[in-house]
Amino acid sequence: MTVQELAQAFTQLLKDGKFDEAGRAFWSDDIVSMEPMAGDMAVLKGRATVEGKGAWWYANHEIHSVKVEGPYVHGQQFVVRFSMDVTPKGGARMAMDEVGLYTVKGDRIVEERFFFGSGG
Repeated sequence: MTVQELAQAFTQLLKDGKFDEAGRAFWSDDIVSMEPMAGDMAVLKGRATVEGKGAWWYANHEIHSVKVEGPYVHGQQFVVRFSMDVTPKGGARMAMDEVGLYTVKGDRIVEERFFFGSGG
C-alpha cells in the first residue's frame, strides 16, 4: 500500500466518523501521539495509551459536528484538517480548528502530531 492509498483509506474512515476503526486499522503498535499542550497527554506512546486518549476525549466532550478535509500527502507524511464543534464537559461550546500530521513507515502510521488553529 502506498502512502497515498493509506492516507486516503485512513481519512475516509475519519470522514465516515469511524475514528476508532481508523486507528485500529492503521496505527503502529508503537504509535507516538503529540498534542500541543503541557501535561500527561502531551506525548503518548503505544497503541493502548493512544486509544486511551481517544476514550478520554469521547468521555469528556460532547461532539456536535466534525468536518474532515484531506488528505494532503508529501513523501512519507500526510496532513488531515479537522473542524470541530464541541462542548467540553462543564465548559462552553467551542469551535476547534486542528491539523494532524501523520508519519508513515511500513504501511503503518508511526506518529501523529497535532496543531491547533490560532482562532483567527
